[in-house]
Amino acid sequence: MSTKSTIGEVKHHLGESVTIGCWLNKKRSSGKIQFLQLRDGSGYVQGVVVKSEVSSEVWEAANALTQESSLYITGKVKEDTRSKGGFELDVEHIEIIQITEDYPITPKEHGVDFLMDHRHLWIRSPRQRAVLVIRAQIIQAVQQFFNERGFHLVDPPILTPSSCEGTTNLFHTKYFDEDAFLTQSGQLYMEAAAMALGKVYSFGPTFRAEKSKTRRHLIEFWMIEPEMAFIDHEESLQIQEQFVAYIVQNVLTHCRAELEVLERDTDKLAKVAGAFPRISYDKAVELLKEKGFEFEWGEDFGAPHETVIAEQYETPVFITHYPTALKSFYMKPDPNRPEVVLCADMIAPEGYGEIIGGSQRIDDPQLMEQRFQEHELSKEAYQWYLDLRKYGTVPHSGFGLGLERTVSWICGLEHVRETIPFPRLLYRLYP
Repeated sequence: MSTKSTIGEVKHHLGESVTIGCWLNKKRSSGKIQFLQLRDGSGYVQGVVVKSEVSSEVWEAANALTQESSLYITGKVKEDTRSKGGFELDVEHIEIIQITEDYPITPKEHGVDFLMDHRHLWIRSPRQRAVLVIRAQIIQAVQQFFNERGFHLVDPPILTPSSCEGTTNLFHTKYFDEDAFLTQSGQLYMEAAAMALGKVYSFGPTFRAEKSKTRRHLIEFWMIEPEMAFIDHEESLQIQEQFVAYIVQNVLTHCRAELEVLERDTDKLAKVAGAFPRISYDKAVELLKEKGFEFEWGEDFGAPHETVIAEQYETPVFITHYPTALKSFYMKPDPNRPEVVLCADMIAPEGYGEIIGGSQRIDDPQLMEQRFQEHELSKEAYQWYLDLRKYGTVPHSGFGLGLERTVSWICGLEHVRETIPFPRLLYRLYP
């Protein structure tokens, strides 16, 4: 009798016969022995079929298997130090579920458009599986970090009547007889939640109708947005450092095999463990001029600028105190220098750009009213937000981390499209 198992659990069944539901990844034969590379989502294992040790039916079944054919395989688990998983199966029985014909994604090279058209199949490949496993581990680490520190998960709405940063890049829809938009951030709602629960975070999809085709941008992406009552800018920066270091170290601990599949230089990730360097916007402008950029104070940084700044460091770096005019209406001005705000962008190393944006929020009711006038914001649409400053206002801070950019950096990927199972890009809504 065999025990039903997964490939990931065969290490617990050494010397036993197990039955695994799986797919054939690839196959090779030496004439009298067939080597089946099998996958089931939890991992990979090699099944060895020896002609002299199995029935003719089992041998022929193995012979009939094609790439991505599905089957139940039964075999005895034994150690194999040569394999990456450390185990293999001496095959005893094969039950074919389906023989796959003309599987589109073969071991040859395919173009990106072809692979994206077949994304539903491409995610079965070892590389894409590794990325999605790491993404899942990052999500788990995010939740663990906040749960361990007393944060409450709060779900802001996806359909909103207004925007926290203007409606230019929002997807418009109708909410019965009213105008509505797909959210680009849950931040304003999280501020309200923080006034009720103290420390909160949201984790959900956001949407930006930005006609961008860069390797860093998606139309639909996931954001982690904490908000914290009674936390100032400096305290928020410390939490951000701890948060990102926690995620990276968690992935290093739990996803070594997947990082190896991706050929990621883990020595670089291992350095992301302590306090991160900081550079003010002013100093960053000076640095860019030294590097030959024509850049004036008050301009925003683009990808080339962020990359040059990041190249000076081996870990993420904070760029702090941006000009007030560059940032959102809700950011608190520096009391000692009101032309800049108490904010920071965290720039990932190795050219991956901004992964976190955060600030201390304005808590003064009069200043918030002034900001509404300056930005021509509708008081009718935002009255609930103004109420947060009217009824028990407190110092508070928050930030947002983009999940896909973080996955891209940790995995060492060229393009953000591989970081999400089914990416939504400027000209791609299929599959």
